[in-house]
Amino acid sequence: MQMNKVETEKERMFAGKPYNAHSDEMVAIRIRTKRILHKLNVTEYYTDKFQDVIRELCPNAAKNFHVEPPFHCDYGDHIYAGDSVFINFGAVILDGAKVTIGAHTMIAPGVHIYTAQHPLDADERDQWEDCKPVTIGERCWIGGHATICPGVTIGDRTVIGAGSVVTKDIPADCLAVGNPARVIRKLNQQKEK
Repeated sequence: MQMNKVETEKERMFAGKPYNAHSDEMVAIRIRTKRILHKLNVTEYYTDKFQDVIRELCPNAAKNFHVEPPFHCDYGDHIYAGDSVFINFGAVILDGAKVTIGAHTMIAPGVHIYTAQHPLDADERDQWEDCKPVTIGERCWIGGHATICPGVTIGDRTVIGAGSVVTKDIPADCLAVGNPARVIRKLNQQKEK
C-alpha cells in the first residue's frame, strides 16, 4: 500500500498550486531570506563577501550574476539567472514560482517581476494565493520601473520600455512599451556590413 506524501506549502507554491503564504513554514522561509537580503544590502560592494552573499541568496544563478543593492525578493532560490545577468538598483522579484532570466540580460533600476497572484474573491484571497513562472530570454533589456506580471514569457533580445507593464507574452526581437505593454516594432538583428 502506497502512502500519499503530504506536500509542504513551499512544494505546493512551487508546483503552481494554491498555498497558504501565511503559514508558519512560509513565514520562516521568508524570514531567513530577509536576513540574507539584509546582509546583501549592507555588505561592502565588489568584495568576495558580497559575492558569497549573492550565492547564498540565489544558488541557482550563474557565478557572474550581479545585483546592485538594494535588492528584494521573496525566496532567492527560485531565481535562475544565466551568465552575465545584471540587475540594477531597487529591483523586486517575487519568486514564488521559477523566475528564469537569460544570459546577458540587463534589468534597469526599479524593475518589478511578480510570480504571485491572488484570487479576485476576498474570502478566497484571505486563504490562498498561487504563482506562475516568469521567463525572460537572453540578451534582453528591461527598462526602468517596468513591471513583469505572473506567467509572462519575454523572448530573446527583446526590449521592454521604461515604465511598461507586461501582462502577456512578448516575442523575441521586439520593442514593447506601454500599459499594458504591446509590441510597437520588430528589432532587426542583422547587422549591415
